[in-house]
Amino acid sequence: MKKQSLVLLLGLSLILLAFKNNKSLTIHLIGDSTVADYALEENYQQNRFPLVGWGQMLGPFFKKNSTWQSSKLFKGVENIDVKNYAKGGRSTRTFFQEGRWRQVFNALKPNDLVLIQFGHNDGSIEKTERYVDEQGYKEFLRLYVSQTRLKKAIPILLTPVARNYPWKNEKLENVHGNYPDAVQEIAREMDVPLIDLNQLSQDLFTKKGRQHVSENYFMNLPANTYDAYPEGQKDNTHFQIEGGEAVAQLVFDALNSL
Repeated sequence: MKKQSLVLLLGLSLILLAFKNNKSLTIHLIGDSTVADYALEENYQQNRFPLVGWGQMLGPFFKKNSTWQSSKLFKGVENIDVKNYAKGGRSTRTFFQEGRWRQVFNALKPNDLVLIQFGHNDGSIEKTERYVDEQGYKEFLRLYVSQTRLKKAIPILLTPVARNYPWKNEKLENVHGNYPDAVQEIAREMDVPLIDLNQLSQDLFTKKGRQHVSENYFMNLPANTYDAYPEGQKDNTHFQIEGGEAVAQLVFDALNSL
């Protein structure tokens, strides 16, 4: 326990040193559909609304209030911009192979943050075009962390956000197997700040209750309500607005408490 505490203190000390005297920074988001910004797509209102990723909802938290300015992580920072590079269906491997990471890498400036959340598609063993086993998953996480640091930017690892299953005795449980543990392992190994979004979201969804999150957080939609989904939809992975905002709040609060 003492060793883990020392590692965490070292990582946070490096972050605080990096932010000293910096007035603005960019938070770069990389990940999958649960993070993505669908409002960037053409005809969003007609084709995808009310679908959102939590990353789509994160930026406004830094615009509508200034509570983050009093946190240790953002001390001295006056302006934060959130850029979302996440894309649906991507795993750690395909995000890299398609050149999406190169775009992020080229844009990084010293002291920027890179929030890294994958796992939903890495673990899809039946979808070989995106599947990455646990060892490969860890290798790509190491790559993202190492290359972020090459640009003197700050990596932050996130475990994959929970899906709306499985529920047992009114408690939401982990659906991601060992992938969240793999993220935590790399965070310890490489002294990377960690947001355990899997556990945070499981706890929040359990507190709110299965019926509430099913109807209001996830894309379980009645028919004849939204233009993009005239026949309705059953989807317990992706978020509608209230769910995306709730998860973004978890990430925002976690950043402020690092």
